[in-house]
Amino acid sequence: MKNILQKNGYKVTPARLAILQIFYKNHTPLDAETVYRKLKNRKTNSKINEVTVYRTLSAFEKTGILRRVNLKKDSACFELNNDHHHHIVCIKCHTVEIFRNSAIEKVLERIVENSLKFKKVKEHSLELFGLCVKCS
Repeated sequence: MKNILQKNGYKVTPARLAILQIFYKNHTPLDAETVYRKLKNRKTNSKINEVTVYRTLSAFEKTGILRRVNLKKDSACFELNNDHHHHIVCIKCHTVEIFRNSAIEKVLERIVENSLKFKKVKEHSLELFGLCVKCS
């Protein structure tokens, strides 16, 4: 993780390392409040405040370490920007499931190929919203 920070031009600090570790341990999008709460549960990170978390998440998004994900929540959610996938989100309890589907990717490629105004798409995201098994 130190390499990731250094490669992106960051000084390696305990706060940045701790925040990055949270995302590597949780394979689901997180908002700043959740990250802060998880940091507070660790006794070694008691000096990190909410402002530091918000600023770090914003900085990590700008450099591409994290990406913002639209989960229709009141606050922005972020996840590691290390592989391509999509999300299914429960509209009631906000459970998130990550999925990968090559057939969907092929359909999206065909949509772009058939587009009259676009030749190339640099990135895309797909979030499906419904009810999970527990809430349905």
